[in-house]
Amino acid sequence: DALHSLRRNLHDPLNVLQSWDPTLVNPCTWFHVTCDRQNRVTRLDLGNAKLSGSLVADLGKLTNLQYLELYKNNIRGKIPKELGNLKNLISLDLYHNNLTGEIPSSLGDMKSLRFLRLNGNRLTGRIPRQLTNLSSLKILDVSDNDLCGTIPVSGAFSKFSEKSFEKNQRLNGPELMGS
Repeated sequence: DALHSLRRNLHDPLNVLQSWDPTLVNPCTWFHVTCDRQNRVTRLDLGNAKLSGSLVADLGKLTNLQYLELYKNNIRGKIPKELGNLKNLISLDLYHNNLTGEIPSSLGDMKSLRFLRLNGNRLTGRIPRQLTNLSSLKILDVSDNDLCGTIPVSGAFSKFSEKSFEKNQRLNGPELMGS
């Protein structure tokens, strides 16, 4: 149902989603969808597919999802806070879209997350401090947005260089420890 909901919210000029047949109960036969042995969706690979439209809250129901790859499209609107329910997610790649609004603090609940790439959007607001709790995070890129405030340096963020945060005109250097 989550995939049907996503399909209804996306414009697909290249027909990359043509195999997403709502009459088929099992989405594991659809292109760009990977499942585990129990037929649970673990991966969505829809990068660089010229998709437009918006993300849906129902994506948060795909609790076995490990990879959500929607980079280099023209997806607009907000990042649904429900993505924070994806406790098994390893990679969230939403870079180079047209996403707006704030980075949801609920993304800090994705304890398995290793790759978080949100660069090249129009995201605003502060970087949620909850993201510093993502101890598995290896790659972070929020560059080229319109974020503001100060860059967190505690927890997982202690290992990221300024490159992860550049091209955010209203974002200030690392915050002072203890402030």
